[in-house]
Amino acid sequence: MINLGGATPAVTAGPTAPTADTGDGPLRREVDAVLADFLGGHLDTSADEDWRQGVELLRSFVLGTAGKRTRPTLCHLGWRACGGDGPGVVRVAAALELFHAFALIHDDVMDGSDTRRGRPTLHVDLADRHRRRGWRGDAERFGRNTAILWGDLCLVWSEQLFSSGGTADRVARVRTLFQRMRAEAVMGQYLDLRGEAAGAGLADCLRILRYKCARYTVERPLQIGAAWAGAGSAELAAFSRVGIPLGEAFQLRDDVLGVFGDDTLTGKSSLTDLRDGKATVLMALTRQAATAAQVAAIDRWHGDAHLDRAGADVLREIIVDSGSLRRVEEMIAARTEEAVAALHEASIVDDARVELIELARRLSVRSR
Repeated sequence: MINLGGATPAVTAGPTAPTADTGDGPLRREVDAVLADFLGGHLDTSADEDWRQGVELLRSFVLGTAGKRTRPTLCHLGWRACGGDGPGVVRVAAALELFHAFALIHDDVMDGSDTRRGRPTLHVDLADRHRRRGWRGDAERFGRNTAILWGDLCLVWSEQLFSSGGTADRVARVRTLFQRMRAEAVMGQYLDLRGEAAGAGLADCLRILRYKCARYTVERPLQIGAAWAGAGSAELAAFSRVGIPLGEAFQLRDDVLGVFGDDTLTGKSSLTDLRDGKATVLMALTRQAATAAQVAAIDRWHGDAHLDRAGADVLREIIVDSGSLRRVEEMIAARTEEAVAALHEASIVDDARVELIELARRLSVRSR
């Protein structure tokens, strides 16, 4: 029975393991070196000071935070899995990270998030600069508007970096996948916002899951890397069978961490998703299984912009008591095993297969 006034017992969000971060590994260093060189190339000494400050701000956002580089890692592994060799793939992987920067900057503006990876979000940083300099007008509006513009620049530059990765023929062969990934990511974000506004059932949440994460985070990066290596339709189809379930498991874990995660590890408040009324599988299952009293509490607190810790504890208790947290953990495990089984069946290079299986398991149990 839910205690609407009491504290919720501590809840763990499932098993933990090393994160999927590439850390200081060689691929991360290569990707970051490409990004540093590319962004540094835009710091022309003849440019005006506002331009230089903006580019430095983006450099800090892209390179100065503890991002996991998941998409570049999967792109590189897809390339290796299909026998890729020669130059260029690291630039393509870095282009994915620049596109991800665009997506994060805009996502933070739309969500009104204050922190990202343990640091102020870009729009918050820009608003603070406005206030410190005593400029006219509304600082928050300035921060949001200028962050959108700098995010747009990351989108433009991701295309530029992608196009410089190899020969015109190779770029043309892979471009369709790159364009599809970007369109799907935008559609997923729209569906996410629509779900917050109009409400979303389980089927809607699963659709959001597939567009916003499964394709964008896992399937398309794997396929882009594979296509860069010259893979054909059979290999691309195999990576769909891997990428969709693994991407869904990845987002399901994100949804759990968004409610039960440790703020110091995730770099994001565990109140944000609940305050925004995020349309997640976790909450859709909770609503389905909730009692009438629990549904009333969900209606009261989920999506409340002023939700406090006590209200969040009420929601967490309902999620646990309804069995929804357990069901999502089971979904994560099942989808991870589906992806692993598909990897075992795929005709790919064995050492890349082993690394992909290890990465799949780490992504599903990560703590940030």
